Amino acid sequence: MTRIGLSTVSVYPESTAHAFGYAKSVGYDAIEVMVGVDALSQQTSAVLQLSEHHDVPVSAVHAPCLLFTQRVWGTDPWGKLERSAEMAHAVGAGTVVVHPPFRWQRDYAAAFVEGIAKMEANTGLFFAVENMYPWRASKRSMQMYLPHWDPSTEDYANTTIDLSHAAIAQDDVIAMADRLGSRLRHIHLTDGTDGAKDQHLVPGRGDMNAAAFLRHLATTGFEGEIVLEINTRKAASKADREADLRESLEFAREHFRA
Repeated sequence: MTRIGLSTVSVYPESTAHAFGYAKSVGYDAIEVMVGVDALSQQTSAVLQLSEHHDVPVSAVHAPCLLFTQRVWGTDPWGKLERSAEMAHAVGAGTVVVHPPFRWQRDYAAAFVEGIAKMEANTGLFFAVENMYPWRASKRSMQMYLPHWDPSTEDYANTTIDLSHAAIAQDDVIAMADRLGSRLRHIHLTDGTDGAKDQHLVPGRGDMNAAAFLRHLATTGFEGEIVLEINTRKAASKADREADLRESLEFAREHFRA
């Protein structure tokens, strides 16, 4: 059965430890650990302890490949993926989520597609490459990811669709899912509107028709992981943050299980 998980980044600025607590109290099936500036997220032993303490399994590890995590676990991008795989094995996760390289990481980008395939073969894990977007300012846009922001343009065995990223890129997520077919392994369920900002809204509060997307996944037999990755930074209180997390979980279960 497809699990509905919670990304630890969804509770920022609260910590990875708080994310496990919210996941348990709200009723999520699993956690995706975003390896980031929170020191706990970088410590495999701490993540394993949190998982066991709250009895919430880890479904995926998100490698530290964001712009603001460029120095987390060093600066070698392949080294970051190797450490992400080590954490995934240790905590029982089957998937590592990874972004395509930035355009200035030319050597990494040149070997990326082949290298990801080798990482999967060597580790036995799914390295699910995530869709990104062109960087937009005013009426101009720039391709900042190589080989491309859309993983369906390359021969990846496993991929991730993020609805907020697709909103910026003005991509049709149902059409992207159809192009990917069985290669679609992982979902970052969220929402967004047509603009330059990566909003990560509670699903249903944007323009991506997240409900129809979930129903489409259900009818096509999707068997991967669905992870809520939302922005709750503006929550006025813990109760408000928990309410957003609960609404997101209920939305996912209603429309996917339907």
